[in-house]
Amino acid sequence: MKPIPIVFENSDFVVINKPEGVAVQNEQSQSGILPRIQTQLQLDKLWLVHRLDKVTSGLLILAKNAVAASRLSQYFAARKIQKYYLAISDKKPKKKQGAVIGDMHKVRDGKWALKTSRHQPAIGQFFSAGLGDGQRLFVIKPHTGKTHQIRVMLKSLSSPIVGDSSYSGTPSDRTYLHAYGLTFEDCGQQIQISCLPDSGQHFTFSTANPKVASLLTPWELDWPQLHIQKSTK
Repeated sequence: MKPIPIVFENSDFVVINKPEGVAVQNEQSQSGILPRIQTQLQLDKLWLVHRLDKVTSGLLILAKNAVAASRLSQYFAARKIQKYYLAISDKKPKKKQGAVIGDMHKVRDGKWALKTSRHQPAIGQFFSAGLGDGQRLFVIKPHTGKTHQIRVMLKSLSSPIVGDSSYSGTPSDRTYLHAYGLTFEDCGQQIQISCLPDSGQHFTFSTANPKVASLLTPWELDWPQLHIQKSTK
C-alpha cells in the first residue's frame, strides 16, 4: 500500500495529504486514514481534530497527543484556523466570486440542500477563474464546518463539482474537491501550509494564468469582511 504523503510534522501534530476515496475511519471494505497513518508513523494513537469527506483529498491535521488535540480542536471551534479548498466545475456559476450563506437541511440519501434562511447558516466565500474548455477553478474559504458544505454551496451556485455524483456533478475520475491550504498560529509559531492535489486528470492547471496563480495564494486574496444578519423567524 502506497505511503500517505506527510506535508508537515512536529512533536504535537502531523499534517497529511489525504487521498480521495479514503475515509478517515476504518470501513468494512478498506482501512481508514487514521489507522494507516498510525502504522506508517509507528505511533500508538493519533487524534482527529477535524474531518474531510471521503471523496475529498488534501490537508488533514492529526494530533499526536491529547493536549495538542484539545488545543487544535479549540482553534477550529473558535475559527482560528483558516482553511482553503480548490474545486473544479464545468458549469457556469451564478456569480464568479462572493459569499454563499444559508441554513442546510437534509433531503434524502444522506444529501443536503441549502435554504435561504439564516438561523444557523453555513457560511463560505469564494473566488474563481476560468481554466478553458468550459472549466472553472474555485478557491473556497469556509467559515463554518457543516457536512458537505462546499459541495452544497457550489451546487447552489449552479456549478456542481466535477465528479460529485451526489450533487449532480459531471461524471469523472474523481470528485474535484481538494483541501489546499491551512493558516494558523500555534504556540507562537505562524503556520502556513499548502499542498496541490496529486490525482485527477482535471487538476493539472497552468499557473501561467495570473488569475489561476492568484488563487493558489488564497491568504493573499482580498476576502471581503462579512456582515451576516441571522434570520429571526
